[in-house]
Amino acid sequence: MDTVAVVCFDGFDELDAVGPYEVFENAARMGASWDVTLRSVRDAETVTASHGLRVEPDGPLADADPALLVVAGGGWNARSDAGAWAEAERGDLPDAVAAAHDRGATVAGVCTGGMLLARAGILDDRPAVTHGGALDDLRATDAKVVDARVVDDGDVLTCGGVTAGLDLALYLVEREWGADVAAAVCEEMEYERRGDVFRGARSE
Repeated sequence: MDTVAVVCFDGFDELDAVGPYEVFENAARMGASWDVTLRSVRDAETVTASHGLRVEPDGPLADADPALLVVAGGGWNARSDAGAWAEAERGDLPDAVAAAHDRGATVAGVCTGGMLLARAGILDDRPAVTHGGALDDLRATDAKVVDARVVDDGDVLTCGGVTAGLDLALYLVEREWGADVAAAVCEEMEYERRGDVFRGARSE
């Protein structure tokens, strides 16, 4: 797993994307052989997040073929005109997520990014979690909702709201590159991991 794409879109929650991005970049400096990029859903010079942060993506997702695709959330619970709900209704991001998974990518949904994974159909009959405000929406899908901060089902992972993205990213660092690298990233970021990790049958 040597290429990572964190996908963002207008209305994404800043920490959903930037938190895991920083974890992965720190891991790369500490021995993980990861090439980490920030990708837009569509070709765009800038993307504006939910709190007004403007970022310049490295390019569109269509130009990448990542081994790990991380999908941010944001705007789902409010049904915002820009955000995860809007992207789910538009449809091209869920389609891209499904296509990446079909090609063999591991896909991780942060916060309500998990709802985009559900819309893509890759949470069907799998354990999953999302932001607390969207759990009823997740229960209305074919996912199997579990009570955990991070859910690992092998090639599909989800986590709870916003800050849980840090725990998801650090869990992936440990899973792929070992506990020493994950511990070094935690020390660098002065972050204490918390919450339970639920491991599904496919994580064995």
